[in-house]
Amino acid sequence: MSTKNTAGAAVQENKMGVLPVGKLLAGMAIPMMISMLVQALYNVVDSIFVAQLSEDALNAVSLAFPLQNLMIAFGGGTAVGINALLSRSLGEKKQDMADKAANTGIFLSLCNFVVFALIGIFFSHTFFRLQAGGEEVIVEYGTQYATICLGCSIGIFSQFCFERLLQSTGRTTLAMCTQLIGAVTNIILDPILIFGLCGFPRLEVAGAAAATVAGQILAAIIAVIMNLKKNPDIHIIPREIRWNGIIAKEIYRVGFPSIVMQSISSIMTFGMNKILFGFTKTATAVFGAYFKLQSFVFMPVFGLNNGMVPIISYNYGAARMDRVKKAVKLTIATAICIMLCGLAAFQLIPSTLLSFFNASPEMLEIGDTALRIISLHFPLAGFAIIAGSVCQAIGNPFYSLIVSVCRQLLVLLPVAWLLAQTGRLGLVWLAFLAAEIVSVTLSAIFLRRTMKAANALEAENEQ
Repeated sequence: MSTKNTAGAAVQENKMGVLPVGKLLAGMAIPMMISMLVQALYNVVDSIFVAQLSEDALNAVSLAFPLQNLMIAFGGGTAVGINALLSRSLGEKKQDMADKAANTGIFLSLCNFVVFALIGIFFSHTFFRLQAGGEEVIVEYGTQYATICLGCSIGIFSQFCFERLLQSTGRTTLAMCTQLIGAVTNIILDPILIFGLCGFPRLEVAGAAAATVAGQILAAIIAVIMNLKKNPDIHIIPREIRWNGIIAKEIYRVGFPSIVMQSISSIMTFGMNKILFGFTKTATAVFGAYFKLQSFVFMPVFGLNNGMVPIISYNYGAARMDRVKKAVKLTIATAICIMLCGLAAFQLIPSTLLSFFNASPEMLEIGDTALRIISLHFPLAGFAIIAGSVCQAIGNPFYSLIVSVCRQLLVLLPVAWLLAQTGRLGLVWLAFLAAEIVSVTLSAIFLRRTMKAANALEAENEQ
């Protein structure tokens, strides 16, 4: 069974090649930024409700982040590869390649689900034992949470894939709708399942996980329907949802560096949790709360970034470097402005932000310093995020990988460990600023190289 699409529909010029760049970026990015903000909201609400149970419960959800982040790395990285290949194929008017990118991408997403379901079911307890040691309550809560989130992860992998198919063809408003539905479902179910309201059993931390996967599965279902009914630029054909080595290689040529970069973030988080646990488990709770709060700053930038990528890929495929340059400059400027707003909030009201997590006096004391110091790197991160995605979108994905490895493994963790040897927890947070200075320096160099190479290629093609 195929969609109601017609092959001729794809021959019409996509809006990504004709609309003014500023208007196009706003139309593409704003829905994504709104949906990302809602995603951030439900992530924070999750932790706010869990924190009402105990600090141990908050710690368990925080310690689960590396596993969840690894899952997001594979789902998001695969989706990035699908996005870039599909958008570029449409820009080059290669309809058959665009369809293959969509159908093979769906198959790869289902494979990711199977792998992570097995990890969640069989290795969650070992993972938490490695981090929390003899803290039995944290280990038990964490095992419950991760087993459900990973074991039922078909929702998040399908959501990533089908929403990105909508984004790749410029239908970011439809993608936003699916994310909003999933997020709102999660927010509504959280207190009901955690505390046992409306006749439901009290599931505590397991209830937070159940609410999360329920929202993801519903969003995925809506995204599938949207693609079948509202996306005429691609054809989803069940018999074509299978392995295609050539297409998979092309998807992961762009997507694999993104997967590795996000996976490195999981290693960094795991390492930081171990370092902070050496001071006090409250420091780990602060780190977990920080990650939830910073998502309100970073998620809109990621939404902006997601809106930019198909624009750049499409226009690069269509040999319109003038539009590519405009999109890059506008996106970087907007990202830095968003990050400056986040910096102001973390500097001015850190205690207010932490109070949402039922913070103890010790958590407020540690967190006040942590949020003020860590947030200093926000504006630099805004530039680095966009620069890395530009390199990925137009054919230099390994630049972003190099930056990520240097930032998180070669600088952040070693510097954090060295500063921890002083016995002063407050100094450990400076590792984030040190790492971002290295990141932004490398990002600037690589962005310049990428744009120079793209310009040279365009000039060669015009001759």
